[in-house]
Amino acid sequence: MTPERFSGPPPLLVGVLPNQHPEVLTTAANLAARLSAPLLCAYVDEASYLVEWDPGRSAHRLSLHPGQDDEDVRAVTTDLKAVIESTVANAGTGGVPVEWTLRTLAGDPARALARLAAESNVPMIIVGTSERGLSHRLSEMLNGSVGLWLTHHQSRPVLVVPYRRPAHQDRE
Repeated sequence: MTPERFSGPPPLLVGVLPNQHPEVLTTAANLAARLSAPLLCAYVDEASYLVEWDPGRSAHRLSLHPGQDDEDVRAVTTDLKAVIESTVANAGTGGVPVEWTLRTLAGDPARALARLAAESNVPMIIVGTSERGLSHRLSEMLNGSVGLWLTHHQSRPVLVVPYRRPAHQDRE
């Protein structure tokens, strides 16, 4: 992991989640390696809401569930850092490591990613499609699609990485 400020070209922004299908991060890491660009990974804690936006650091937030304290978020980010480190190390870099950092944001994922993209002046946002299953469909119906919202409400290119599953397993 590298410091918040990157040297060289602006970073590619990738939205990351715990237990996210690996194609999203793998695609982002390989693209960053090919473009010699760093990765700005962002995890949005939906159980919090934005209190104050501080462009230099993670957002100041308050939890919607006060019983869940910052230790839960720290545990998630620790796990995410390990996954990111492993994925970036395996990216096709040709010996040049991909710089990366992880930011934890709060609130609505699409809006939080759009704010971070604007602040960081990233050339592209990379997100995944929803996971398969009824609970994910209900969540998307209630909350909306992050990729769809981003493509309609900001001017940066958005790469939506599909969830790849063999055709015979694609039925639910």
